[in-house]
Amino acid sequence: MFTRRLLLQGGSLAALAALAPATAQAAPRADLWPRWQAHDPASRTTVDHSPWAAFLNTYRHVDPQGVARIDYKGAQAAMSGLQSYLEELSAVPVSQLNRDEQFAYWANLYNALTVVTILSHYPVETIRDIDISDGLFANGPWGAELVTVEGQPLTLDDIEHRIMRPIWRDPRVHYAVNCAAVGCPSLLAAPFTAATLDQQLEAGARDFINHPRGARVENGRLYVSSIYDWFESDFGGSDKGVIHHLSQYAKPPLAAQLEGITRISGDDYDWDLNDWTPARGS
Repeated sequence: MFTRRLLLQGGSLAALAALAPATAQAAPRADLWPRWQAHDPASRTTVDHSPWAAFLNTYRHVDPQGVARIDYKGAQAAMSGLQSYLEELSAVPVSQLNRDEQFAYWANLYNALTVVTILSHYPVETIRDIDISDGLFANGPWGAELVTVEGQPLTLDDIEHRIMRPIWRDPRVHYAVNCAAVGCPSLLAAPFTAATLDQQLEAGARDFINHPRGARVENGRLYVSSIYDWFESDFGGSDKGVIHHLSQYAKPPLAAQLEGITRISGDDYDWDLNDWTPARGS
C-alpha cells in the first residue's frame, strides 16, 4: 500500500497518523542536542565492536530476495553477551572520540540496542508492537530511555534525530541505522568502524537504492521507500532532490530507468519484523 505523504513512523506520530486523515505528517526533525557536539579531532582511541561483529557473523542472514534478516529465535542465546556489549558501550567517553569513531559508535549502539529490544520482547510481528515509549499515543520503543551514555539517559530517537542526523547532516545516516523492519536498509555484515566508515555508508546506500524496496520504476513511474518521503528534507527537500540522490547510487538498470523521471509517484514501507527462519533461508 502506498503511503505518499502519510507518516507511519515511530513515536507518537505513528498513532496520530493512524487517527488523523491521510494528510501530510511531519517526520521527526533533526533537532540538535548541543551536549553531543563535543569531540576530539586528534583522538586515536578506537572502540571495540568485536562482540557485535561476532553476533552479526552468527545470526545475520540474507534471504533469497536480498534482505538481511536476524535469527531472533536463535539469538536468544546471545542476549547476555549483547547486554554486556551495550554496558561496555555505555561506559565509553564518547565525547573524547574523533568524529568518525563517534559515528561508528552511535550507529553500532543504535543497531545493537534495537536488536536487544526485539530479543527482550520476542516474538513480535513488528517492532511497532513494542509499546514501551512514554505518552498516550506512543507507538514502538523509539521514545523509551534504553541506555545511559556519559550519565545521560538516551532513547533511540535521541541517537538518530538529535545526535546523528543533525551533527553529521549526511543522508547516509538513514542507511546506517536499522529499525528491525523488512522495509529498512539492511544491517551490514560487519560493525561500522572509523577506518571503513565511508566505504560502508556507500555500500549501504547502493544496496538499498538498487533493491526494489528502496526504489523501483514500474510503467515509467517511480516508487520509493517511504524513508525518502518521511525524511525528504535530508535528501534535498523535493522529488528532484530525492531523484538526484538515487541517481548517484543507481546501477545501470535503475539508472537508465530514472532518466527523464522528474517526480515520485508513490512510496511504501514494509514494517514486518526482519526475522529469519530456516524456511526463509532455503
